[in-house]
Amino acid sequence: MKILELSNIHKFFGNAKNRVHVLKGINFSVEKGDFVAIIGQSGSGKSTLMNIIGCLDTPTSGSYKINNTEVGKMTRNQLAELRCKTFGFIFQRYNLLSSLNASENAALPAIYLGMGEERRTQRAIELLKKLELGSKLGNKPNELSGGQQQRVSIARALMNGGEIILADEPTGALDSKSGEMVMEIIKNLHKQGHTIILVTHDSKIAAQASRIIEIKDGEIVSDERKADEFYPLENEVADVKKSRLETFKYRFAESFSMSIHAILANKMRSLLTMLGIIIGIASVVSVVALGNASQAKIMEQINSMGTNTIDIMPGTGFGDMRSGKVKTLKVSDSDYLAKQGFIDSATPSVSASGTLVFGNTSSTAQLKGVGNSFFDVKGKKLLMGRIFTQDEVNNVASVVVIDHNTYKEIFADRPNPVGEIIIFNKKPLKVIGVTEEENNAGPNSDSMNLWVPYTTAMYKINGSTDINSITVKIADAVNSQVAEESIENILTSLHGTKDFFMINSDSIKQTVESATNTMKLLIASIAVISLIVGGIGVMNIMLVSVTERTKEIGIRMAIGAKQEDILQQFLIEAILICLVGGFMGVALSMLIGVGFNTFSEDFGMIFSTASIVLALVCSSAIGIIFGYMPAKNASNLNPIDALASE
Repeated sequence: MKILELSNIHKFFGNAKNRVHVLKGINFSVEKGDFVAIIGQSGSGKSTLMNIIGCLDTPTSGSYKINNTEVGKMTRNQLAELRCKTFGFIFQRYNLLSSLNASENAALPAIYLGMGEERRTQRAIELLKKLELGSKLGNKPNELSGGQQQRVSIARALMNGGEIILADEPTGALDSKSGEMVMEIIKNLHKQGHTIILVTHDSKIAAQASRIIEIKDGEIVSDERKADEFYPLENEVADVKKSRLETFKYRFAESFSMSIHAILANKMRSLLTMLGIIIGIASVVSVVALGNASQAKIMEQINSMGTNTIDIMPGTGFGDMRSGKVKTLKVSDSDYLAKQGFIDSATPSVSASGTLVFGNTSSTAQLKGVGNSFFDVKGKKLLMGRIFTQDEVNNVASVVVIDHNTYKEIFADRPNPVGEIIIFNKKPLKVIGVTEEENNAGPNSDSMNLWVPYTTAMYKINGSTDINSITVKIADAVNSQVAEESIENILTSLHGTKDFFMINSDSIKQTVESATNTMKLLIASIAVISLIVGGIGVMNIMLVSVTERTKEIGIRMAIGAKQEDILQQFLIEAILICLVGGFMGVALSMLIGVGFNTFSEDFGMIFSTASIVLALVCSSAIGIIFGYMPAKNASNLNPIDALASE
């Protein structure tokens, strides 16, 4: 029964004037179980013919059938499947993968057949033991002699059954003793029913075949049968049946495993590839963390001015030169606003500046008359003592709460000033509380501040019923913009005209948040550029990797790897490199954060989970985007050109 049939095969190389006619009308067929030697001098076309028979190359014209199926009509994936299931290749230079040991090299074709890891490993071990390599299972190719490497190559050829064994100068790189051993193995394979097609220029090697075909200048010049020895195939390897989902999961898992192996086999190159991603991701995450810290610090300072508060000032705005002389706000305005449902509390404010005296010390200080809710509205916390009560406000009590600056300046030698009497503008005031130190930067950060009941400020300090401002705290469920409009309508109605302006802390906060977010986005965009540069680096190194590993790709294709297998492996490699680089970049940014936060007391980096997740997503996307082209190039390589690469 004919297993191979070639009819009028022609093969040309080159174009136009440089076109070379390598094979010229080749016609012959091979019976199942035969042992055929193709002999000829170098340049005769025998290797080209072998490549066409093994579906590594295609003829320019003519018909080639395997088991009565026309090969010329097959797709690249169908040809790969044919090489995987039908052919076993024994190359002159062995073509073993240097990063794999003997058993892994032998088992490689079974990966593309779909054979499970345990089963293929066991079969590889059995084959190697039969070839007297049981003690060399874990050895890499560079740890094996030429003869041993060729026997590993033979085990690989038999892995998926090897119905047709194609041996291209199998003894060409061996010494005579190793060559004789390899030929004995090949003759035994013939007796086990394998169809053997051997290419050689050595007539002594060819003489051991049952049939000798001589080729010269691309034409068959003789076809001699020496013996009618045909053997039925023994030990066939059953085809592996899997559903589409199982096949996808299997191929993905194997590609993933091979990608990890390739990355670990080239640690330095992989690390250098990751470097751009590590720097880019660390930059993005660190910049966002610094932006978050800056925003939090600014928000903390704004909150210290009062959370969800509106300050009502006399005049038309900050530029009104008359605002200091305008006395339109009254305590009654504050009382009226406090009764509104959308206002949590309202406190009038009266200010005065003057001389503060205690003992032999005198200093300039700022005094504010406020309501007892002022401290809650402005978020001020007590270090010691208490704040004044509503009764003390109503009774015009001469009590005062001092800030931390005053405490340090006036009472430096007294741990607890509560109960002491101080003199402000010749008026005695009893200290009842001290506020905590604030870290706000600004022109007033070192000033000395005193707070007394607004009634005390009006009647005892200033001697006037006028107030300087009103501070209101908006109820939590109320929109501050709506509240501001309502306050404006109420006071305009009470005054008959708008003779005041308002400072909304929420508006300031929103403005600052918007500005800081814009700044974070700008700086993060600059950091993203470094990610893109890193991605280009990944693409370049992956392209170099494809070039360096062209022969490996050719070997994988020769033993049955499909285009999608090569594409998937290289793409997964790129994604893994970027993803691992992403995690390393995040870890680096965390280390930077720990170091920064250790040495910075008032300002610490705040890491965002969203930014970390986004950074890792970006690193994966970079792997896909910039890894696709090199992976696609790898999958599109011609098997025979890839195998010829050095």
